Amino acid sequence: AAGIFDRNGELLVLREDIGRHNAVDKILGHLFLKNRMPLEDCVLMVSGRASFEIIQKSLAGRVGIICAVSAPSSLAVDMAKESGQTLIGFLRERKFNVYSHKERISGI
Repeated sequence: AAGIFDRNGELLVLREDIGRHNAVDKILGHLFLKNRMPLEDCVLMVSGRASFEIIQKSLAGRVGIICAVSAPSSLAVDMAKESGQTLIGFLRERKFNVYSHKERISGI
C-alpha cells in the first residue's frame, strides 16, 4: 500500500497493489490526471521498504518526503541524498530514522 498526504497530514490518495511501487504509480497517475503536480509539499508513505524504484518514481512527481515503515535500501538512500528528497525509514508510532535532507523535518 501507499498513501500521499498534504502538508497538514490530510490523506489525498491511498492505493494498494501487489507491489508498493505499483501503488505509487497509481497515486502519481491519479494526481497527474487531477493536475496536482508537483508534489513538493506532500509526504508519500509506503508499507514495507523504500526501494530505489519508489524513490525514482517519487522524484518524477517531485515528492519532497518519502516515508517507509521498514528500512530503505542503500540505493534508495543514495538516490534520495542526490536528488534532494527527504527519506524516512522505520516509521513507527513516534520514532523514525531520517536518512537524507532532515531540514524538511521540524523538531529534529
